[in-house]
Amino acid sequence: MAGGLAYVSHTRRVAHYEDAVRRIWRHGEPAGDDAAALRELVRYATLAPSSHNTQCWKFRLGERRVSILPDHGRRCPVVDPDDHHLFVSLGCAAENLMQAGLAMGLRAEPEFVPGADEALHIALEPAAAERTPSFEAIPRRQSTRTEFDARPLALDELKRLEAAGTGKGVRVLLLTDSRAMEEVLGFVVEGNTAQMRDPAFVRELMDWIRFNGGEAARSGDGLFSGASGNPSLPGWLGRLMFDAVFSEQAENDKYARHVRSAAGIAVFVSEVDDKAHWIEVGRCFQRFALQATAMGVRTAHLNQPVELVSLRPAFARFLGITGGRPDLVIRFGRGPEMPRSLRRPLESVLL
Repeated sequence: MAGGLAYVSHTRRVAHYEDAVRRIWRHGEPAGDDAAALRELVRYATLAPSSHNTQCWKFRLGERRVSILPDHGRRCPVVDPDDHHLFVSLGCAAENLMQAGLAMGLRAEPEFVPGADEALHIALEPAAAERTPSFEAIPRRQSTRTEFDARPLALDELKRLEAAGTGKGVRVLLLTDSRAMEEVLGFVVEGNTAQMRDPAFVRELMDWIRFNGGEAARSGDGLFSGASGNPSLPGWLGRLMFDAVFSEQAENDKYARHVRSAAGIAVFVSEVDDKAHWIEVGRCFQRFALQATAMGVRTAHLNQPVELVSLRPAFARFLGITGGRPDLVIRFGRGPEMPRSLRRPLESVLL
């Protein structure tokens, strides 16, 4: 009897999660009026990545205008103490919105306004509608937390990725030599080891893990364990087993496999270490990820070398960076699609 009830409960959680995936990761229908169009643009924006999938943004709608604001209540103070990743996420959301706007016949012009609300204002003007490959890729893009197939990319593919990842005051370094990638792996392992030995980091990470599809669907945020290839478990059991399976050595071994199976590593570098450039980094990375998705290439983060303040200067020296900041470390290559993390309803992010 108990086994039957557990099976029914598991089946319902799976169905709930799969329904949420279909509802969230899709292209939309044509909007009926201006208000509906703005809401649809926000929906596309929320399909952008964010640290631990916290979705640390709010949106304010105006007359042909969308403002994106940081949601400091969803920040990650341990892994992201200066809110760098938070503002990168705002840039990612803005790029999605701009790609979707063009598909709807709206050209977007963003302006970051430092100050009390630190808002990114995006004015929208009529333009010729264009559904670009990057727009088409928005519902298919994901942070693919698994091994890739180690096949190199063609030179023209690398050039397209480099062009997509370059912006105002932001450049992307593509590392495809195995020796350079092993050097990066050394920084990743050093950073991961330090983070794993920090109880506050581990607690913060566990707070954002969703151990089964039902938890993921209820919260609409966080890191669904299935997206990393881990089994679905009841929440209480997942939290109980977390310390046993989430070990320093196991994580370092996983990252070694991930790096050695990648076609290359992209490092995004900003000329100036400020919020406006962090937002631009987010836009550049999102263009890079969408271009990769359009080419059938996966991406995933390896940000330990830039997250640890004590490690970042040595990583910058390894890259030959004498000014600015290394912002993001991304592995890329071809590999399988993985289960997806989810998103919250629009009502949760609209002001």
